[in-house]
Amino acid sequence: AYSVSLNYAVLDYAARQRDALLFGIWRMGKNSIERGSRDSWTNYPSRIEAMKAAHAKDYPPVARAAEADADEVIRAGSPGRAANRRIPTKYFEPALRKPELRDPRGYVITAAQPDFATAVKFVNALLKVGVAVDRATADFSVAGKNFPAGSYVVKTAQAFRPHVLDMFEPQDHPNDFAYEGAPPTPPYDSAGWTLAFEMGVQFERVLEGFDGPFVRVPYGELQTPPSSALPAAPHGWIIPAGANDSFLLVNRLLRAGAEVFSVKTSGEFFVPAAGAAAIEQARVPGVAVRAAEKIPTERRRLTAPRIALWDRYGGSMPSGWTRWLLEQFGYGFEVVYPPQLDAGKLREKYDVILFPSGAVPRPNAGINEGPTEDLFTVRDPSSTEMPEEYRGRIGKFTSDKTLPALREFLEAGGSIVTIGSSANLAYHLRLPVRSALTEAGRDGRERNLPSEKFYVPGSLLRVALDPLATATRGLPGEVDVFFDGSPVFRLAPDAAERGVRPIAWFGSTAPRRSGWAWGQGHLKDGVAAFEAPVGAGRVTVFGPEITFRAQTHGTFRLLFNVLSAAAAVER
Repeated sequence: AYSVSLNYAVLDYAARQRDALLFGIWRMGKNSIERGSRDSWTNYPSRIEAMKAAHAKDYPPVARAAEADADEVIRAGSPGRAANRRIPTKYFEPALRKPELRDPRGYVITAAQPDFATAVKFVNALLKVGVAVDRATADFSVAGKNFPAGSYVVKTAQAFRPHVLDMFEPQDHPNDFAYEGAPPTPPYDSAGWTLAFEMGVQFERVLEGFDGPFVRVPYGELQTPPSSALPAAPHGWIIPAGANDSFLLVNRLLRAGAEVFSVKTSGEFFVPAAGAAAIEQARVPGVAVRAAEKIPTERRRLTAPRIALWDRYGGSMPSGWTRWLLEQFGYGFEVVYPPQLDAGKLREKYDVILFPSGAVPRPNAGINEGPTEDLFTVRDPSSTEMPEEYRGRIGKFTSDKTLPALREFLEAGGSIVTIGSSANLAYHLRLPVRSALTEAGRDGRERNLPSEKFYVPGSLLRVALDPLATATRGLPGEVDVFFDGSPVFRLAPDAAERGVRPIAWFGSTAPRRSGWAWGQGHLKDGVAAFEAPVGAGRVTVFGPEITFRAQTHGTFRLLFNVLSAAAAVER
């Protein structure tokens, strides 16, 4: 009744104030168009902090306490504190109005990028919410750089300018503390969500007004990446490793019974000439298949991996998003629950088991992180209140049943992939790693860094990749990952001897790309992802949320590469 009453109230207000509301939304759009048509700046929190730091450097506490003129008025509180003094206007210009700090007049999404098909998906995400997008009909140049025809242009002189900036520019979350020495005040949700970064889209920021051979994409008309005819190829075809949709094409070919090989030296895929009919039928727009100059000698034949995807009774949100992701890229998989894992003999049915975040508890924690079956009123699987088809889903990870079954699976040659908090499996398996985000307490014991020293809620960070690792094939040397209080590791001195290999690590003291990263210097040299042998099998651990809400397209291939390798056969 409350909801209905409030809905009627909103509709009543809209009906009575329709002229004011329509004028208001028109005025907002017009203001955005005007701002996007001239030089403008956004006063990000980090720039404000830089201005305060410059002022504090010039006016140490003692000097500030001794002088206060008309341009610098002491506010309430201690006169010696920089936080309690107004900053002279002379500090504004250098910190907030540098020409290079202007908001862009527009962005160019070049068609000459390895995964243009994913860039087109990003463009479609903009089109779906009403953003105006142009497409180049011919080659053009902007700001001294050349771009090919087919590139997309998004100008900021439009009504949805704030959303455009959100999708291209880093979010700059303020250092939010209730008081000095307080723990960080958590944001409602993610602190950084720059979609172009998450999707790994290559684009150029343009600070000056520009134009070119552009045509407006019709409102809401979704785009399809260009495709070309299948080239003649007496030896076969090469499918590039640098595009997400290459894996969709490979999975279609495997389902059709075609032979597909992984080329060891490049990570690309090879399809023999006998697969001409299959590859023609399975084509994916935007995947640039080319003729092979010769048959690769070092190759592994791929088979469709038998994937088990963990879930729990009542549902896991990360598992649900991962399920949707696997479906979109043509993977076959089976959803499994703790009782099925506990039953053992997993190697007979699966090549790889995938644990999204929330599946594996901390050692000795006793319960899963996040929701468990305890949230539900029906806990006894034999209860007549529960439908029979759901009774086999009740359970959770345990060290006495689940862990031995997983170890048996690994020792028999199986592959396990963990994401996010499920990296806890590394500790259960006693791999030679430990948390990198710790410090020695007063008693000398190691403890996790408190949030007052390190805090990263849902933000985008930059990591370096090992170019020779299986998981990184087709990816650039650095990628942006979604980090949400994610685990970070240090390797033990004997880790290399035991075959543990870093896949991704933080190579900088300032890896933040978008969002909030308090104390980010603690991440330097921390390992974000690694792989380790266990018996004849292998565990691949990803600390960051590489599949977060199925929108982190820039890191999907870290997972796809591992899935493909799990069922590859030497040839």
